[in-house]
Amino acid sequence: MNLMAPNWIQDAVFYQIFPERFDNGDQSNDPTGVRSWGDTPTYENYFGGDLQGILNRLPYLQELGITALYLTPIFKAHTNHKYDTCDYLQVDPSFGDLPLLRKLVTEAHNRGIRVVLDAVFNHCGDGFWAFEDLCRKGNASAYKDWFLPQSLPIRQDPPNYQTCGGAAYLPKLNLANLDLRRYLLDVAVYWMREAGIDGWRLDVPWKVPMDFWGEFRQVVKEANSEAFIVGEVWRDPLPWLSGDTCDGIMNYLLREAILDFCVRDTMDAEDFDHFTTRLRQDYGAAGSSQLNLLGSHDTPRLLTLCQGDVSRVILALTAQFTAPGAPMIYYGDEIGMAGGNDPDCRRCMDWDSTHWDQRIHQTIRNLIQARREHPALRSLGYESLLVFNGVYAFRRFQGQDEVIVVLNPRHAQREIQLPIHSEKRLWRDLFSDVRYRVGTGGLSIPILPEKNALLLFPEE
Repeated sequence: MNLMAPNWIQDAVFYQIFPERFDNGDQSNDPTGVRSWGDTPTYENYFGGDLQGILNRLPYLQELGITALYLTPIFKAHTNHKYDTCDYLQVDPSFGDLPLLRKLVTEAHNRGIRVVLDAVFNHCGDGFWAFEDLCRKGNASAYKDWFLPQSLPIRQDPPNYQTCGGAAYLPKLNLANLDLRRYLLDVAVYWMREAGIDGWRLDVPWKVPMDFWGEFRQVVKEANSEAFIVGEVWRDPLPWLSGDTCDGIMNYLLREAILDFCVRDTMDAEDFDHFTTRLRQDYGAAGSSQLNLLGSHDTPRLLTLCQGDVSRVILALTAQFTAPGAPMIYYGDEIGMAGGNDPDCRRCMDWDSTHWDQRIHQTIRNLIQARREHPALRSLGYESLLVFNGVYAFRRFQGQDEVIVVLNPRHAQREIQLPIHSEKRLWRDLFSDVRYRVGTGGLSIPILPEKNALLLFPEE
């Protein structure tokens, strides 16, 4: 079994797409009753986003600097979010079909962009053919043991079978059944073989027996040793990082620390240093394969969490993009889209650039470019330099390459001295183009404005 994450992850910049809301590239496959693009999203409505829309926007993603896509579910389902799979071997017709998916993956690869799909194997939808068979035949169904009914016949109101989160339309799958296991493992390999995808994101993996994910990893890595497996993990990450299940996790713990320090101001620099140091120690060598995010389809958007304060958005983005691991952008966050909890965080992508927050957009472009140019930002090399009330500074390094990051989410500071021992005497801030010199007391920052981040690169 391959216990190592693929090498390409440490250099990746991910972009998460909720396909139904990204771009409507083919109106001929729109669901019935599709709403006008940009109307208010609800749990039930549709806007016509599809795979052709993603394909059409690959030049935008490439130009932004994206090197990997994570798509939320694309298989046939009855909802706009597609987490209620009806057919694991069919692209949802409102999104396209297998040839279109192949075309999307091929063109993405031609542009240096990998494609990761969503593995929803804890539960299915009530339209899944095996569950429909159980509903029709009861005890006579050959798929009775694929599910966890308390009694038969099936009753949905209230459900007399185990569900995901109590939702009747999401029957839980019984992964103790060997036939079901083989079916789902075949599904994982099918899409890698038929569409050439580059990995899987595991939905609610803690609800599934751990030994299933061990089998999953084995068949996925046998199909493609460079495939990436990332788990949706909100709490304890360590069980998922021992090398026998995931390569990395969606780093929600780091997200909370960044939000508490840079956005909510509920954590000072000492706390932030402590908790992020603990995370780096826990992750160890797996640190470079964590998926660092500030937003997803399950969270309010970053600008909304910052209450519209762009300075705090930039602080949080700087912390995200300079942390060890692979950063992930939730579609639209790079242009300053707003949105509260689901379904508001799933608004249609705004393709009118006159509506974009250009300061946020340029910041993300700069951060992506900095990661591309500086191996220090793609490594595990990390050293805390200053922990002083609200000010936190650290150094990233790899070989001769060095980058210094300063985060100040609170009031302005004067005469900050960073204790560095570099031979480089002049450092330039990426955001302001201001130069700072190293003297006998270290690197001197005469004025550090409030709610400000510095990303410093040596010039001499």
